[in-house]
Amino acid sequence: MASYDALLNAFVTLLVMLDPPGNAPLFLALTVGMSRADRIQVALRGCITAFIILTVFAIAGAGILKVIGITIPAFRVAGGLLLFWIAFEMVFEKRQERREASAKKVVTKDHIRDIAAFPLAIPLIAGPGSISATVLLSSTYSTPVERIELIAILFVVIAILFAAFVIAGRLDRLLGESGRAILTRLLGVLLAALAVQFVADGVKALAGTSG
Repeated sequence: MASYDALLNAFVTLLVMLDPPGNAPLFLALTVGMSRADRIQVALRGCITAFIILTVFAIAGAGILKVIGITIPAFRVAGGLLLFWIAFEMVFEKRQERREASAKKVVTKDHIRDIAAFPLAIPLIAGPGSISATVLLSSTYSTPVERIELIAILFVVIAILFAAFVIAGRLDRLLGESGRAILTRLLGVLLAALAVQFVADGVKALAGTSG
């Protein structure tokens, strides 16, 4: 059984990596135009998907990556490139143009599942940082009981993240169309910077490994 300090360290590490305050505005921008019920459904699906992914990595992450020959730096580069594409669409309103074209259409279940899986669950929640942290923590939680404790911590942190998403949805009514446009562009720029940092860290780690 892990010590209190070890459990607290794992909780703080995962909470910082999943970053509920930082991801909540991104979730709001990605789900503009959806009803509250649809937004909550996206949040729930995304959080459950991310929890399952992180749980798998908590149990056998290092082994999985080793078997399929993927390193964390390589995954960081790939996730960063995907995030940069999303940021590009947000800044130049490509996503908004598609929304306006289908503004009068009902949001389908397939559309909800698509957003929940990508980019919400992967890579915004279960991204390179959180997967890296989970794999690293799992190496110190070696016994079955300790692994269960780590999974329980994951559940609590993702529950906090889900609550942040639900609260973020209420902001949609306050921002209005102009506010949403400004927020989307601003978050797109911030997301682009985050994506570049992911890629830079990954490339640096890969270069250090090859060197």
